Amino acid sequence: MSPYEIKKEICEIGRRIYNDGFVAANDGNISVKVNDNEFYCTPTGVSKGFMTPDMIIRIDGTGKKLEGKLNPSSEIKMHLRVYRERPDVKAVVHAHPPVATAFTVAGVELDQYILPEAVLTIGAVPTCDYGTPSTEEIPDSLIPYIQNHDAFMLKNHGALTVGNTLTKAFFTMEEVEFNAKICMYAKQLNNGAIDEIPCEQLEKLMELRKKFNMPGRHPGCKKCPNLGTDKCRCKDNAAGSSACASNNDLVAAITKKVLAELSK
Repeated sequence: MSPYEIKKEICEIGRRIYNDGFVAANDGNISVKVNDNEFYCTPTGVSKGFMTPDMIIRIDGTGKKLEGKLNPSSEIKMHLRVYRERPDVKAVVHAHPPVATAFTVAGVELDQYILPEAVLTIGAVPTCDYGTPSTEEIPDSLIPYIQNHDAFMLKNHGALTVGNTLTKAFFTMEEVEFNAKICMYAKQLNNGAIDEIPCEQLEKLMELRKKFNMPGRHPGCKKCPNLGTDKCRCKDNAAGSSACASNNDLVAAITKKVLAELSK
């Protein structure tokens, strides 16, 4: 894509997140990686719904402005941290999707497996510790999760999504908010109770993800509803599934030791 086409796409995604109600006023920020030391990003103090290509800023890997009349977003630090930690990421979107953000304000994790599409694309979405905007606190809060996730909830501060394209990063943001809405409605309809997808079906979805060679990172079956029982079969499906396997190994080791003691 030419520089103008990249800028135009950033403006289009900005318009979409604004029209979708994912941001208000001048909230949110977007960036695209051109090469290891060159990025395009949205300006500070401008509504994402009313940007034009001439407003987009070009910066280097330190955040220094290389091109543009306006100044880059003050939260570009978290974008640059993502690009340093994840060379596969080509675009980052930060927004404040209302329902998903409400989960972080209420202290409720967005980690229940309720929609096959959400399981395939994002899995459980971690909530990062609260950090002061425009500081290194938010980039630091991403570090425990950055290698195994493409979507992150920012405590009291919205969501951050990444992708191998800007469209993919935006679609992931949409998936986060849609999943949060369905989860909220289901809780309201059933007094807080939710029917999650069974463990064996989660395993099938992880196999489909492999078969489709879906891009990005995924936590896998991190919170198996059958954790620690003989029904849990989530063996090494993804990075996050090791907890299931290790728990089963521990149960097997304890059982073996108890049987050995009883046979004496």
